[in-house]
Amino acid sequence: MHRRWIALAFALTFCGMTQAYDTPKTPPAAPADTNDENLWLEDIDGAKPLDWVKTQNTRTISKYAESQDFKALDARILEVLDSDAKIPVVSKIGDHFYNFWRDKEHPKGLWRRTTLAEYRKDKPAWETVIDLDALAASEKENWVWHGAQCLKPDYRRCLVSLSRGGADADVVREFDLSNKTFVKDGFTLPEAKTLVAWIDDDHLFVATDFGPGSMTDSSYARIVKEWKRGTPLSSAKTVYEGKKTDMSIWAFRDRTPGYERDFVSRALEFYSTETFLRGKDGKLTKIDVPSDAETDVEREWLLIEPRTAWTVGGTTYPSGSLLAANFDDFMAGKREITVLFTPDAHTSMAGHSWTRHHLILNLMHDVVSEVRILTPAAKGNWKSEVLSGAPALSTMQAVGVDADDSDAYFLTVTGYLQPTTLYYGVLGQGDREALKHSPSFFDASKFAVSQHFATSKDGTKVPYFEIAPKAMKADGTNPTLVYGYGGFEIPLQPMYSAGVGRAWLEKGGVYVVANIRGGGEYGPAWHQAALKANRPRAYEDFAAVSQDLIDRKITSPKHLGMMGGSNGGLLAGNMLTKYPQLYGAVVSQVALLDMKRYPHMSAGASWMAEYGDPDKPEEWKYIQTFSPYHNLHKGTKYPPVLFTTSTRDDRVGPVHARKMAARMQAMGFDASFYENIEGGHGAAADNKQSAFMNALAYTYLWEHLK
Repeated sequence: MHRRWIALAFALTFCGMTQAYDTPKTPPAAPADTNDENLWLEDIDGAKPLDWVKTQNTRTISKYAESQDFKALDARILEVLDSDAKIPVVSKIGDHFYNFWRDKEHPKGLWRRTTLAEYRKDKPAWETVIDLDALAASEKENWVWHGAQCLKPDYRRCLVSLSRGGADADVVREFDLSNKTFVKDGFTLPEAKTLVAWIDDDHLFVATDFGPGSMTDSSYARIVKEWKRGTPLSSAKTVYEGKKTDMSIWAFRDRTPGYERDFVSRALEFYSTETFLRGKDGKLTKIDVPSDAETDVEREWLLIEPRTAWTVGGTTYPSGSLLAANFDDFMAGKREITVLFTPDAHTSMAGHSWTRHHLILNLMHDVVSEVRILTPAAKGNWKSEVLSGAPALSTMQAVGVDADDSDAYFLTVTGYLQPTTLYYGVLGQGDREALKHSPSFFDASKFAVSQHFATSKDGTKVPYFEIAPKAMKADGTNPTLVYGYGGFEIPLQPMYSAGVGRAWLEKGGVYVVANIRGGGEYGPAWHQAALKANRPRAYEDFAAVSQDLIDRKITSPKHLGMMGGSNGGLLAGNMLTKYPQLYGAVVSQVALLDMKRYPHMSAGASWMAEYGDPDKPEEWKYIQTFSPYHNLHKGTKYPPVLFTTSTRDDRVGPVHARKMAARMQAMGFDASFYENIEGGHGAAADNKQSAFMNALAYTYLWEHLK
């Protein structure tokens, strides 16, 4: 549960639809707000709120989702999602390469495998391992795939995670890869927000819902235990117990041959984690780095990414750098540290990945990619070379295939108008080969990509990408959609989107991606500039990008719309309430909107490091300035807005969108609402639902901006 992985999960994008389930446990409710007329909508599965949802859904469908144009767009997006020409992304498990695949015939999906030799072919022969549609039908469950964790080195047994309807909570079941069946009387865990890891054939680390008092305020596990095969879960032995106010606790074993180690991690909050080495006697020794630093242990190496400047051994290492030390020496107290990467005003690190003998760095220079290869050497003299720079205004990312056994890597290259190409190579063994090419789902020759910089209120230069028709006239009449996120240190890099192409560009629209503060485009400092009391900087940045488009006569407020989901949905809510004069329409997806009660809804308490704690009066004083639900005012002219969400979203939850739409409608404003009953935080349980939700959002925007 690496923090960057959590953040990426939080940023998932959306879509979904139909059938109620029990809602997973949520944090204790906040004291009732006597000024909140919509508290009744917080009863997620209550009959009255669901009747309200059904009425709203019917209205929205009737108005936006019954035309022939909508149906045609829905079908064209679904065609992309179901296409068998898409690149099947794989990961190596043992001798095979595994892929999870959805298409028209398999809407819930297939977990399947092939060999590298087969994968090189245009049409590989795939062996089905789990048919999720068949499993769901036989068990009468709406299973959504949440992945599998397999035990090395023989990779015979896996822990498969399945979600009912797409919620974060899932069921864990042991699976035998050799005979492709679930293990009778094997490890099984009931539905919960579980973190589980193999120790060996007969033992697991389990962090789950062990009963009353075992979960944190953030709705994650507070206790991690060691569970022995054949014994009841109730007899599992406690390994570590955190506090109720922590975010989460988990443990895992590094099973790299010759470097087997156990670790326990305690996330105090989203950007503060303590990691411990667990000895054979059960004693925990903390890895002595700042709690806001990321760590990664690979063989003999400890990698450290400070999020704030760190002074140790008489040297100060800047925020956003990457450092290396010998792990055993570091744990013994030595502080011999090698600097592997230092950021500058334009360059930051997007991530790293190991092969057997090398470290791959994925970097960004003004949001455009570069890949470097580092090779460990004695006395800190690591060799560095550039693997390749990305084509203009595009994204290139490399990842090791199997850090235990080889120096093979996969490399993807993509751009807004450039379908993805997947390459395979082996470091030190010549040129890489192009394995797969994503098809062109729209005619990109009619469009051009450009990068621009807007000046924010405080003078900060904010980059944004613009994808526009080559024949566009700068006359202020072009329907223009600006997308943004701006949170959790997540960058928005160029990537091919057939949905955007078909739903927006082909109609003649302009599509813009704003790289605002709060994201990770320029490393931790770019993110930290919009934390807590500084959150409005993100909204000022987005407003600056929007105004720049107007000033350049690309568009005008009548034709300018914006869209965002999750934290980007909060962004959408704030652009709606703080800058209504800039937009002709807004779409807010699976959003946070009630920032007074957000820590008491679903997993909201885990994000107080990002936004602050509204239960503290001194923090609510600034939080209320960016709480859209509390910044609606009668008499203000707001653009029309669509809120979409999912009943099964147990991360943000549907309550925010329900209450915001209800309050706006009661005030007489044009607020539409659609809630998928399935889908979790992604708001879609299958491709059909995803296509519908995307078609709904784009249709809504086009109707108001054309």
